[in-house]
Amino acid sequence: MTYTARDEWEQHYGEGKGWRQLGERERQLLAEHAPVPEGGGRALDVGCGTGELAAHLARVGYRVDAVDLTDSAIARAREEYAAVEGVRWLRLDIERDDPAPLHEEGYDLITMRLVYPFLRDRGRTVHGLGERLRDGGALVVITPVVEHTPAERREIALDEDELTLLGAGWKTVERLDADGLAFLVLRGPCHLDTRAVEKRPTTGHALTGALAVVTDAAGRVLLGRSRHGMLELPGGKTTGPEGFAAAAVRELAEETGLVADPADAYVVTMLVDDSHGVPRLTAVVRITAWTGTLANPEPDTFDRWEFFDLHALACVGDVFVPAALAIDAVWPGILRGLPPATSYPVAADQPPVPGEPAEAARLRTAMAQVVIDGGWAPSARVQEALRTVPRHRFAPEVNLAAAYDGGDRAVITRRDEAGTAISSVSAAWLQADMIEHLGLEPGAVVLEAGSGGYNAELIAHVTGPGGRVVTVDIDPWVVRRARRFLTEAGSGRVTAVEADAALGAPAHLVPRGGFDAAMITYNCWDIAPAWREQLAEGGRLVLPLEMGGYTRAVTFERRGEALHARHFTYCGFVRDQGQQARTVPVLSLLDGGLTLRFEHGTAADAAGLEEALRGRRHEVATGVTMGANAYFASLQLYAATTLSGFCRLAAHQEPDEAVTAIVKDHHAPALIGDASLAYLLHVKTKDGDSPQDKEWEWAVHAFGEQGPALAERLAATVRAWDRHVRADDNDEHADPVLTAHPAGTPDDALPAGDVLDKEHCRLVFRWPGHDVPPPRPGEHSGAGTVREGV
Repeated sequence: MTYTARDEWEQHYGEGKGWRQLGERERQLLAEHAPVPEGGGRALDVGCGTGELAAHLARVGYRVDAVDLTDSAIARAREEYAAVEGVRWLRLDIERDDPAPLHEEGYDLITMRLVYPFLRDRGRTVHGLGERLRDGGALVVITPVVEHTPAERREIALDEDELTLLGAGWKTVERLDADGLAFLVLRGPCHLDTRAVEKRPTTGHALTGALAVVTDAAGRVLLGRSRHGMLELPGGKTTGPEGFAAAAVRELAEETGLVADPADAYVVTMLVDDSHGVPRLTAVVRITAWTGTLANPEPDTFDRWEFFDLHALACVGDVFVPAALAIDAVWPGILRGLPPATSYPVAADQPPVPGEPAEAARLRTAMAQVVIDGGWAPSARVQEALRTVPRHRFAPEVNLAAAYDGGDRAVITRRDEAGTAISSVSAAWLQADMIEHLGLEPGAVVLEAGSGGYNAELIAHVTGPGGRVVTVDIDPWVVRRARRFLTEAGSGRVTAVEADAALGAPAHLVPRGGFDAAMITYNCWDIAPAWREQLAEGGRLVLPLEMGGYTRAVTFERRGEALHARHFTYCGFVRDQGQQARTVPVLSLLDGGLTLRFEHGTAADAAGLEEALRGRRHEVATGVTMGANAYFASLQLYAATTLSGFCRLAAHQEPDEAVTAIVKDHHAPALIGDASLAYLLHVKTKDGDSPQDKEWEWAVHAFGEQGPALAERLAATVRAWDRHVRADDNDEHADPVLTAHPAGTPDDALPAGDVLDKEHCRLVFRWPGHDVPPPRPGEHSGAGTVREGV
């Protein structure tokens, strides 16, 4: 019996049929190898049938989720074991349904009794179940084996090769006998690191072939477990004058039984590498539609075919090199450590390929609601974009829960050699907030700098069918990735360009009159002239701007040659890599225990500082207090933009081991003078059992002869912030009036305020209660006394 369809199972249980009863030996082995944890445990019985095993686990002390794909089995289980407490009976197809009903905190025990041979996507299903195990938990698989099964029923039994595959990737595998059934206890799902491997050397002079990349209705990719002990894509050599697309379609049918129309096969990349010194040319063929039932027509070549989640491909063990390279050509980034190959992308007009699991739609809706409830997406069009654009398809290397985290979580997609993040899919709330402040109208044409694909597609959804987005990035890998994902799941209204975004978009892509809006998605120390010059009059520019080392997503509106700030959002992004990339001058003190960061661009004279730091410490209390969860980032920005001599002091030792009281690996606003230093920190003045009972006061510590005067300046700044900027509601702190003017703008043409000079622009800040006269020629005030970028 090899049922595959749900209706066949419904009929089986509806006719009163069942399975081999749970044996005494199985009960003994469960008690010995999967005892109930102290205090109780939670178990998941997959394919529970009529419920005998689930009821047994509940009787010995587990709280049990018992799942089966048929209503008839669940109905019989509920009726037969109505008196058994501690079981939730759930109708759920573990391979295809949204797993939302399962316990979010995982399970101590997962059982699969007489179920595993009936799974179609065995590797994916077991991988997913392993992810649901708690620390120390076990997956118990009880299954018939070929040697103890009559010949006519061996299709529901496992041979030794399948048993080996079942245990691959687990830290420990115990195999026991339960009256002829294999009783396997799997623990520690560490999975197998993916490795691209070759087959034996060929006898030919060159190799030419085509590989088919096929996905199912859930967006999972089809791979076969070959007799070579590795995963492969459908495909093979071309025959005679056969084209690559036709070869891929033919091989797909011959190897898997699936049928595709050559019109739905697109050659997207040509790969050139070698196998044991023999040149190899491989066409990557994306097949966008197919029919038929998955089978294994060539059992001598393949053990089985199944569909794999993209995020799980990093831990599936050995993959044939051309297959691994082809997967990377379609979904760059989900496989790491691949051998070298030359890739020639083909400009194929491939349509988007649909497909996502039901879980993705549910999680996307939940993510959107979190963002909406937080007030970050008030407009209907941005809300609809969040609910519609498939974020997980632009971050295929992570699971759905990580992709759709509605909190402050970004998905890191690329790191440099030092491990620093250089590309990511930003937190959804921040993307929504920045898009909202672009003020987009239907049909708008928008520039995005820093390409990942998802954010650009959100913008394209907001601007509608008449809109267009040009996204620019300096990293070829990021652009290739964005182009592929936009092709796979996009609207077709986003153009990805490889260029230094600081230079703006290529001239032929800039609309007459300029872009309606522009959005920069990486930390900017400066405002590139091209962003203003390519922006239409009245258009908005939203960018994460660094000011004294503190970043805010600032919404600017163009008025002539000046940009006027309209909104500030606290945020953080990856750093830029183009012409505007810069290194902050730093000074190491006390054998690396402290670091001074000169965020304004020029290191001050620090002579005598180390000697001063070994002397007496001067302390000033500000009288300004705050409770738990108080927002003080506005104080940091206020100090950085109004105080001359501003820098930041970072500590690299614990306070009790260091000269300063700064927490290790944290930094504090600071002022530097002649052999003198003052810095700001908060000290606890009240403690209590709850956060509401606790209180902190801002204080200044200083060293050196000028330390007391520097401390008074810092303390006065805190008190002014408290009077004029701070609000009881964290969301109501006052923002400065900020304008950005081109570099070279004369002093007497600037408005009144504190001037912060950068290489390409002059920022003028006017804070409430902080009156600064207009600068006179050759004279700056406040932060303007330190010139950034010089």
